[in-house]
Amino acid sequence: MVANTRPDPDNLATLRKLLVVACVMFGFGFALVPFYEKICEVTGINNLLKADAIANRQVDTARWLTVEFDANLRNELPWTFAPMEKSVRFHPGELVQVTFEVRNNASRAVTGQAIPSYAPQLARRYFKKLECFCFTQQTFAPGEVKRMPVVFVIEKDLPQDVSTVTLSYTFFEVEGTTGKGS
Repeated sequence: MVANTRPDPDNLATLRKLLVVACVMFGFGFALVPFYEKICEVTGINNLLKADAIANRQVDTARWLTVEFDANLRNELPWTFAPMEKSVRFHPGELVQVTFEVRNNASRAVTGQAIPSYAPQLARRYFKKLECFCFTQQTFAPGEVKRMPVVFVIEKDLPQDVSTVTLSYTFFEVEGTTGKGS
């Protein structure tokens, strides 16, 4: 008996369909990344300021701003909390980084959350933080010390009559989370 060497037409049709589906899926995988980035750009999801966006930011070199820093603790939080710099002077539109130091003086782990406030209040609209410890709860082990950065830009559209802005942080203890996470 001689074996049939011709492939079944139904099998060939199925093979062609599977190859087309595999190629389409492969192409879709490559197209997904730029598609996702475009959706994030349009909707503002995961909108992180990139280095090229910072470099293209216009700086108002004809004007100086001073930002003063204030640090407070509430609810008898057993921490020491202070800015490493009391103030910084810069041009509107420049990227600025400052550091705050926190020390847990308790013999137990403590979790806190920082809440920012601004003076004058209208400065809040022009103050853009890129990195801040206030974005998440902070847990400190007993005796732990951390230096935490704040990276920000104050837009050049800040009204001309404002030359000094105060950025104040108040840390509150987060009840019910002591000793959890980090």
